[in-house]
Amino acid sequence: MEKEDYDMLRNEANAEPHRYAQWDREGRFRTEYMERHHPTPQASASQREETEAPLSRQSSSSSTSIASSTTSTSNRQAHTPEIHEIRTAPQTPSTHKRGISSSSGGPLHQHPTERNPEAIFRIETQRSQHQQTVGSHTTPSTSRIATTLSRRKIEKPLPKLGAGKPYPPLLPDREEYVVEYDGVDDPLHAQNWPMKKKLGISAVLAFDALSATMGSSIFSSAIRPVSREFGVIAEVGTLGTSLFVFGYAFGPLLWAPFSELYGRKPPLIIAAFGFSIFSIAVAVGKDLQTILICRFFAGLFGSCPLAVVAAVFADMFNNELRGLAVAVFSATVFMGPLLAPFIGGFIAISSLGWRWTEYISGIMGFASFGLLVLFLEETYPPVVLVQKAAELRRRTKNWGIHAKQEEIEVDFKELMVRNVSRPMRILFTEPIVLLITIYMSFIYGILYLFLTAYALVFEGKYGWNAGVSGLAYFGMVLGEIIAFIIIFFDNPRYVKKLAANNNIPVPEWRLPIAMVGGVLFAGGLFWFGWTGYTGRVHWTAPVLSGLFTGFGIFSIFLSLLNYLVDAYLMFAASAIAANTFMRSLFGGVFPLFATYMFNGMGIEWAATLLGCVAAIAVPMPVFFYIYGKRIRAKSKFAPALDIEQDKRRDEESRGSASAAESEESGVNGTSNGSLDKEKEKKEE
Repeated sequence: MEKEDYDMLRNEANAEPHRYAQWDREGRFRTEYMERHHPTPQASASQREETEAPLSRQSSSSSTSIASSTTSTSNRQAHTPEIHEIRTAPQTPSTHKRGISSSSGGPLHQHPTERNPEAIFRIETQRSQHQQTVGSHTTPSTSRIATTLSRRKIEKPLPKLGAGKPYPPLLPDREEYVVEYDGVDDPLHAQNWPMKKKLGISAVLAFDALSATMGSSIFSSAIRPVSREFGVIAEVGTLGTSLFVFGYAFGPLLWAPFSELYGRKPPLIIAAFGFSIFSIAVAVGKDLQTILICRFFAGLFGSCPLAVVAAVFADMFNNELRGLAVAVFSATVFMGPLLAPFIGGFIAISSLGWRWTEYISGIMGFASFGLLVLFLEETYPPVVLVQKAAELRRRTKNWGIHAKQEEIEVDFKELMVRNVSRPMRILFTEPIVLLITIYMSFIYGILYLFLTAYALVFEGKYGWNAGVSGLAYFGMVLGEIIAFIIIFFDNPRYVKKLAANNNIPVPEWRLPIAMVGGVLFAGGLFWFGWTGYTGRVHWTAPVLSGLFTGFGIFSIFLSLLNYLVDAYLMFAASAIAANTFMRSLFGGVFPLFATYMFNGMGIEWAATLLGCVAAIAVPMPVFFYIYGKRIRAKSKFAPALDIEQDKRRDEESRGSASAAESEESGVNGTSNGSLDKEKEKKEE
C-alpha cells in the first residue's frame, strides 16, 4: 500500500465520521502500511545541517495525491527536503488503487480527482480540504513553483538548536504521534454536536451575515444627504454602495484561505470587529474620501461571512440537512440588502441624520462580534485536531504529538496567488462556470440596481419619502420567502432521489426550480417597468412585481449555486470563488449607471431592456438540464461521479444481458439436442 492510498482512506474517514465503519476496522491497512514503510536511518547532525532543509519547513500538503520536488544526487537523495505540490492525478493513474478493498469488503473506487490530468494548486474551501489530511509521496515533480520553493528551502540555512546542542533524531514513527478522530461518534467532530448547539451557532452566523449584507445597502438611503453635504453629484455618492460591494469581490480571496489554514472562528471574529470599526469610521468621517475608503474596507471585512459561513454549515451538517442550512443562509444574504433601505430611509429623514445609518451597522457588527466570541466554536475538522493535539501535548508532556494540519508549511503570498489563478482558469475554461457566472452576476447586479430603480419609481413618481419607499422592497422579500418555502418542502423529495442513487448527487436535479424562476424573474422586470413608470397606476402593481423578481432572484441563485457545488465537488470552492468575484463586480457597477439608464431611456424602456436580457437567459437552465451531463463528461475539473456510476451500471447490465443470452443459448442448445435425439429414435 502506498502512503497516498493510506492517507486518502484515513482522511476521508476524518471528514466523514460515519465512514469509520468501513475504514480499517481490523487495522489491516495500517499494518500493511507500517510493514512497507520503515523509517530510514538518520544522518548525522552535521550532514543534516549541510543538506537538509529546516525541520520546521518539512511539510505535507493536504490533497488527494502528493508529489515532491527534489534536487537529487546520489549522496543527498536520503536527505533532500521534500517539496510538496498539490496535484490531482498523474497522467497515467496508478492501478494499485483499483484492487484495494475496505475492511467491510466493498471496493474502494478511484478518487474522483484522478480524472483531472493536469497538476493543479488549490486551497480548498467548504468540505473539500478536510476530506483529506496530509501525507507525503515522493515522485518527481515538474512544477515550476515547486522548483522555486525547493530553491528557497536550500538557500535558507538551517537554524542552530542553540546552547551547542546537536540536532535530535526525528521521531521513529511519526504516524504513531498523529492525532485523529476517535471513531464515528467522536463528539469533537461538528457533525456529532447536539442539534440545539448547531441551531444556536447557525442563528449567530445568520445574524452575522445579515448585519454584513444590510451594511451593503443601508448607505443607499444616505446617498442624497451625503451628496448634498459634500457638494457632489448623486453618482459620486453612489460610490459608497459600489465600493462596499467591490470589497465583497476581493475579500473572499483573503478570508477563504485564512479559514482553511487557521479555522473558521478566527477570520469570522476578526472580520466582525473590522466591519464594525470601519462602519463607525464612516459614521464619523469628516470628508468624502474618508467615507468612501472606509466603505470599501467595511465591505472587505463584511465579505467574510459570505465566504466562510457556508463552509461552517458544511462542517456541521450532513448531506441531508446541508442544503436547507445553506438555503437559510442564502435567505439572510438576499434579504439583508432589501431590508436595509427601509430601516435606513426612516433614519436618514429623521433628526438622527444619515450618519446613524452607519452607527446602526457598527452596532450590529459589534453585537455579532460579541456573539461570535461567546458562542462560536471551531468546526473545521483539521483545526479541531490541532486543538486536540495541543491539549494532549500540554497534558502528557509528549511534545511529539501533533495533527497533520500542523505539518503544513504556508507561504501566504503564494497561497493568495494560487487562490486567484485557479478560479480564473476555471472561470474561462469551463463553459458551465462561465455561463452560470454571467447569469448569476446579472441577477446580482439587478439586486443592487433596484436600490436606485425603486427610489426613482416610488420617490420620483409616487412622491413617497425615503422611509416609506423602502417598504416597497417587502414585495421582493415576500417573493424570496415563497421561494424558500418551496425549496424547503421540496428537499425531502431530493433526499429520497439522492438515497436511491447511492448518495451520488446528479447536479441537473437542482435546475427545475431555476427554470421556473427564470421565467418569473424576466416577467417581473417587465411588470415593474410598465406599471411604475407613470405613477398613475396604483402603487400595489409595481410592489407586487417584486413577488416575481424576488422569487426569481432567490430560486435562480440558490439553484445554480448548488448546481456548481454538485458538479465540481472538490473544485467547487474555486468555481464559487470565481462566481463571487464576478458577481460582486456586477453588483458594484450596476448602481453607477442605473440613474443614467433609467433617466435616459425612461423607466419602462430601461426595465424592458433588462427584461429582454433576462428572457434571453431563460433557456440556460433548460440547456444544462438536457446537455449538462455531456458537457461535464468532457470537463477537466468536474468529477462526474454520476456519469461514472451510469457507465458501471451499463457495463453490469450488458454483462447480465450477455450472461442471460449465453444461458438461453445453452438451454436452447440442450433442448434442440434432445429434440434431435427423439427425432432419430422415431426414424429408427
